[in-house]
Amino acid sequence: MGNTDSKLSFRKAVIQLTTKTQPVEATDDAFWDQFWADSTTTVQDVFALVPAAEIRALREESPSNLATLCYKAVEKLVQGADSGCPSEREKQVVLNSTRILTRILPYIFEDQDWRGFFWSTVPGAGRAGGEELDDDEGARPLAESLLLAIADLLFCPDFTVHSHKRGPDSVENMHSIDSCEYIWEAGVGFAQSPPLNYIHDLNRTELLRLLLTCFSEVMYLPASTDNHVLNPWVTFFCSTENRHALPLFTSLLNVVSAYDPVGYGIPYNHLLFSDYREQLVEQAVQILIVTLEHDGGPSHCPSSPSSMEEHESTGPENLFVNYLSRIHREEDFDFVLKGLARLLTNPLSQTYLPNSTKKIQFHQELLVLFWKLCDFNKKFLFFVLKSSDVLDILVPILFYLNDARADQSRVGLMHIGVFILLLLSGERNFGVRLNKPYALHVPMDIPVFTGTHADLLIVVFHKIITTGHQRLQPLFDCLLTIVVNVSPYLKSLSMVAANKLLHLLEAFSTSWFLFSAVQNHHLAFFLLEAFNNIIQYQFDGNCNLVYAIIRKRNIFHQLANLPSDPATIQKALQRKRKSPDVISRTSSQETVSMEGSRPAVPAEPGTLKASLVAIPGIDKLTEKSQVSEDGTMVSIPKIQHSAQIAAGGTSDTESNSGKDNEDVFYTEAEMERSRLSSSSASNWVPTPDWVLSWKCKLPLQTIMRLLQVLVPQVEKICIDKGLTDESEILKFLQHGTLVGLLPVPHPILIRKYQANAGTAMWFRTYMWGVVYLRNVDPPIWYDTDVRLFEIQKM
Repeated sequence: MGNTDSKLSFRKAVIQLTTKTQPVEATDDAFWDQFWADSTTTVQDVFALVPAAEIRALREESPSNLATLCYKAVEKLVQGADSGCPSEREKQVVLNSTRILTRILPYIFEDQDWRGFFWSTVPGAGRAGGEELDDDEGARPLAESLLLAIADLLFCPDFTVHSHKRGPDSVENMHSIDSCEYIWEAGVGFAQSPPLNYIHDLNRTELLRLLLTCFSEVMYLPASTDNHVLNPWVTFFCSTENRHALPLFTSLLNVVSAYDPVGYGIPYNHLLFSDYREQLVEQAVQILIVTLEHDGGPSHCPSSPSSMEEHESTGPENLFVNYLSRIHREEDFDFVLKGLARLLTNPLSQTYLPNSTKKIQFHQELLVLFWKLCDFNKKFLFFVLKSSDVLDILVPILFYLNDARADQSRVGLMHIGVFILLLLSGERNFGVRLNKPYALHVPMDIPVFTGTHADLLIVVFHKIITTGHQRLQPLFDCLLTIVVNVSPYLKSLSMVAANKLLHLLEAFSTSWFLFSAVQNHHLAFFLLEAFNNIIQYQFDGNCNLVYAIIRKRNIFHQLANLPSDPATIQKALQRKRKSPDVISRTSSQETVSMEGSRPAVPAEPGTLKASLVAIPGIDKLTEKSQVSEDGTMVSIPKIQHSAQIAAGGTSDTESNSGKDNEDVFYTEAEMERSRLSSSSASNWVPTPDWVLSWKCKLPLQTIMRLLQVLVPQVEKICIDKGLTDESEILKFLQHGTLVGLLPVPHPILIRKYQANAGTAMWFRTYMWGVVYLRNVDPPIWYDTDVRLFEIQKM
């Protein structure tokens, strides 16, 4: 009964506040205490009892009351941080104030006129009984007082951390506490694992949720590629002003990396008891990816016009980025990598008892965190690639890519997975590691094969290109760039993977495809470059690929003789294709998928998704490096565009994943519509001169020479020995050699990922879209006027 009464009195207080026409004095403690004195409200209660319409009405009609409510709630947190919340009542006041601020802040952010409110000092606050905020702080802006109070409370003994008190009478002073002794979990830079306490985990989660809400102001600003505008909340929180920055960063990283969702190995354990640590880990990884977005720059505080002058060059250094970049001990790298690999692999884990192990849902945040680690800490990247541990990251990424390929609500997941593989593929060691045999049998709906991790990568990429949804087309360049980057190191492709690569070339070299868009010929160039790399540098072990090239030699002859007269170009564009589904044609050997796999399915109707900005074209995403004889990489200046890819001189066009690019692999009607829309958009039409400009640069010499030498030999063997069995031909090719017969090997060209304003903007919108959609209980930002992205229903 008491629970209902308390909710009723809380609701009454909300109604009183929203209906009062006169400002309520800040000194009226009897009135304000109704909002936080109660002991039974949960965060879900606060969201239910404080409706959005009433917060907006309060903002418009009684702004002074809303301002006082915010101010008083912050004051309660500051008082709690000062006293250390020794009593249960004080703990409850802090939690209730936290929940109210979490509920209200998004409505402050959505109104441009209110955004500066938290960055102002409250006029007359001292007279209104708020000396705690005013006295020794030199009248800090409300935002700073709030952020510092949250940081203090995250290391508050007996509230969020285990107490180190020596005896019943000893008190831990919040001002002199060394929070480095209270790090939440063993791992990087900390050896002791404190006892698990689910109450502490719950309290940390509530405070981190409020912190994430503070950081979310950026959601209410339109997308902009201006990286000089920093998030003032993140900038302040990650600066030297926050004395807990190091222990908090370490606590968050260690809590995430040490988490084991399988728990004690008891089947169905997640159904028997709540895992409070999982909620904490989710909030921790979201705080990490959001704080690691900026590494310093001009600070921007909405309220103070002078702030730009104060930070003319760069804002304060982001300590989270600094600490992340300075991790260097191998055991720390190992701890983080193994932790991320364990969590990323969790949704793939198969057991004989259905649903008996817990499956985590925060793999997208983990992928962003892995990206940040590789981006900000090159030693970590090299550690990852030093051993085959990188494959423990690769396999789950390929699983997610394959699983999400038909679901348009997960197009962001497809991008982050491909970006990570593009980053890794720029390093020689990644290509070398791919030669490890693939023995795991993670259930994926791909053809069964026996081979290496390189085969797995190629088979999954083929599946994405041939059976993914149409909005993945801007990623084709990236997928094939990854294949080209690793190709010089692939020692032995399986027959399945070799056939997949030739199937892609067959689809990408038809005249109607080459002529239907200005950059389509790049895909054929990439595949030819990959074949050349394998033939020139790994011929000996790749008899399967050589055999597949010989069998499909007509593709290469057709490319070499591609007609370029106007009549043929028009005919190619208008021709009704006899086979309406060229690209996703399957041969009999591919019909068997792995045991236990489920087909990739589109999103359920009604699924919410966040829109994304366009990704830059591949030439802006990467920079070219040449591998010199000693194995080092030399960057090639932009001006020296490699002949292969700059051939059309057109790849500067931005790929637009924001628009529904019609997929040329679907129906003839869609193909025609795509052609008409793209040509009307840019007034581009294929001309003979355009075709000749790149046709003469097709890198066919190596393959033509190979065919010239090997085809007569293979034909002779078949006739002489009456061979019809391909295993005998493969044996012959295995022992053959082309030494001295091929053109001089070309230098290996690697396209390394490079960050730019376009990708930074993409990451910001993607990351915040994930955070928005993953926080549904309570729905922190739901139905507020976010402007960084659009929420769309499938």
